[in-house]
Amino acid sequence: MTDAKKTLTVKLVRSPIGCKDSHRATVRGLGLRKLNSQSVLEDTPAVRGMINKIAYLVQVL
Repeated sequence: MTDAKKTLTVKLVRSPIGCKDSHRATVRGLGLRKLNSQSVLEDTPAVRGMINKIAYLVQVL
């Protein structure tokens, strides 16, 4: 039996320019830099909360 970890792919689809500083920091914390950049992250409650906070900026693939 293998322990396959669940992952989420997150893509930055809107610019964080003009957003709150905490939202910009959350974008950087998820490993996103430029528009259309993607990051593959482990599916944990902490990551889900970060995605929920900036849901208007990202797309989960």
